[in-house]
Amino acid sequence: MLDKLASYDAIIFDMDGTLIDSMPTHLEAWRRVSEKYGFPFDREWHYSLGGVSTARTAELVKQRYNLSQDSSVLAETKCLIWEDIYSGPVLIDETYAVFTHCEGNKKLAVGTGAIRPHAEELLTGVGLLERLDALVTVTDVENGKPHPETFLKAAALVGVAPERCLVFEDTELGREAATAAGMDCVLVINGQLHWPN
Repeated sequence: MLDKLASYDAIIFDMDGTLIDSMPTHLEAWRRVSEKYGFPFDREWHYSLGGVSTARTAELVKQRYNLSQDSSVLAETKCLIWEDIYSGPVLIDETYAVFTHCEGNKKLAVGTGAIRPHAEELLTGVGLLERLDALVTVTDVENGKPHPETFLKAAALVGVAPERCLVFEDTELGREAATAAGMDCVLVINGQLHWPN
């Protein structure tokens, strides 16, 4: 499958659930928030929001369940729980194989819905931060995913036209952002790569 990479000059990876397997911990943190504040935990719905910032996810939770808590309280609680239960980042083998295959002959970037300090910490933890040509976080854009700004900014930073970029994403929202940016997208589902036709 790696021969399919030949027509691209830049590879842009989402981070959580795509390059680094941190989604289970994020989901568990949200489950505990739901327990604490008494709203139902919908695992599939939360997973579909992978790539969306914690602050925005908290707003969506508040809306969906008509909660009285301020969304900033929900977000802060989730972050504190996550920090308490997180045991360290683990790379996803399939996407890391793409990363190493392309390293040195293509531009490599990460476009994530995480805040910059969190992204830098995770990417440093797996030894990737210094190996990237660009990192775009939710801190660096006005519009998070599914808006294309994250991926367009990453393309601009590495100096590659959007149509010459290939995105790796694990959620439908991320795929929408890539498509809106004019980029092809490989979906990463349960650690397996699903290439576009």
